[in-house]
Amino acid sequence: MLPRVNRDSMNLIITCILVLLCLNVGCSQTDQEEPLRLSDTPVPQAPEQTPAGANTDAPAIAKTTPPVTPPNTDLQPLKPAPQNPTSQETKNSQATPPSTSHAPDETVKLLFQKTSKAGTDFLLEKGQAPDGSFSKQLSPAVTALCTSALLEHGVPQADPKIKKALAFLETQIRPDGGIYGEGSNLRNYETSVSLMCFNRVNGDGNYDETIKKAIVFLKGLQWDEAEGYDLNSTFYGGQGYGTHKRPDASNTSYFLDALKAVAEDPQSEAFQKAATFMSRCQNLSTPHNTAEWVGKASIDDEGGFIYTAVGEGESKAGETPEGGLRSYASMTYAGLKSLLYSGVAQDDIRVQAAKDWIGRHYDLTTNPGMGQQGLFYYYHIFAKTLAATGDPFVLTKDQKKQDWRADLTRRLSELQRKDGSWTNPADRWFEGDPNLVTAYAMLALKYCDPNSPAKIENE
Repeated sequence: MLPRVNRDSMNLIITCILVLLCLNVGCSQTDQEEPLRLSDTPVPQAPEQTPAGANTDAPAIAKTTPPVTPPNTDLQPLKPAPQNPTSQETKNSQATPPSTSHAPDETVKLLFQKTSKAGTDFLLEKGQAPDGSFSKQLSPAVTALCTSALLEHGVPQADPKIKKALAFLETQIRPDGGIYGEGSNLRNYETSVSLMCFNRVNGDGNYDETIKKAIVFLKGLQWDEAEGYDLNSTFYGGQGYGTHKRPDASNTSYFLDALKAVAEDPQSEAFQKAATFMSRCQNLSTPHNTAEWVGKASIDDEGGFIYTAVGEGESKAGETPEGGLRSYASMTYAGLKSLLYSGVAQDDIRVQAAKDWIGRHYDLTTNPGMGQQGLFYYYHIFAKTLAATGDPFVLTKDQKKQDWRADLTRRLSELQRKDGSWTNPADRWFEGDPNLVTAYAMLALKYCDPNSPAKIENE
């Protein structure tokens, strides 16, 4: 028999165990009824914030790939997150992810204003030579384009630097009516863009005679019966580098820009002959184009345009394995614009096919079909053509509506250098020259003006 003290001790131990068991059961029931705490709840990851002005439509670029141009460091950076958030702040951030929404119209408006001012300042302060020219070693056309860009972005005609630029261009007016450099092989191109520049400042009629003679000169360069080519010739209606080489879609497009600027009747012979030539540069089998190379076009190339239809045709984008000619963006936009300027209806199969090609190849990171080559020439003609269509959106192949004005504003803002200029490392067609490229960018940007998205007819 155990001593009493031991029996009492044993009873005390048993009692304590029973009390502890009861307490444990009660706590477990309480925990099961209490809602889960916020910190225990799985939280969806907040979307990554994108700095204002970033082109969210551009395809992702691998981190190991260096950018073509430095980013625009003038853009307002995102505010850093608090270094030591309180527990309540942490709970709030988990419960409601921070909003990344913004007012796109206001963002685009600010980007436009900032980009426009920086580009204007560059051309005025760093681009112009003492004689009033811009990169005259390339072509007087660069002076015409830069001057037009400055005028479009609000620099008054009375500005001394505009006056000097116009005075330089006046020295390029030739006795035959053309406006081009001495001995130039770019007579159509140089005359067309110079004419448009003079037309911008012709409010008082001072340049009436210059413009009239320049139009006569340009029409004289057009390949037609005067050069021995009839309607059946692939030369017919086109413009090239003077009358000594074959015509092409780019020169023909500039010619029609000049006619449009001076309000030439779209049904005139010059326009209609040019429309014939441009239709033959389209990768589309129609009564307007029965060339053999059209039948070899891939489905992807259908509706786009090539460089020239002369002979067996030529595309700067090359050929398909089947022997077809590849369409590319800058010429497709040039072709579409030329058809519209020539009075071809929006519901015409040629216009519809070109728009379809554009929707399938909508891209502002490249000149589709050409990569980085001719990128800023493409931006200029992209904007001018889409303004001519009257469409505020481009319907892409995945049925998305892209606001092309906002997209282009963001892209040009991204590519602008710290000094306000633009340049293209792919230095083909003189796009390594900051004056020329800045002029292209500024003329393109003007079509994106959120305050006045009106058409510009003069460049």
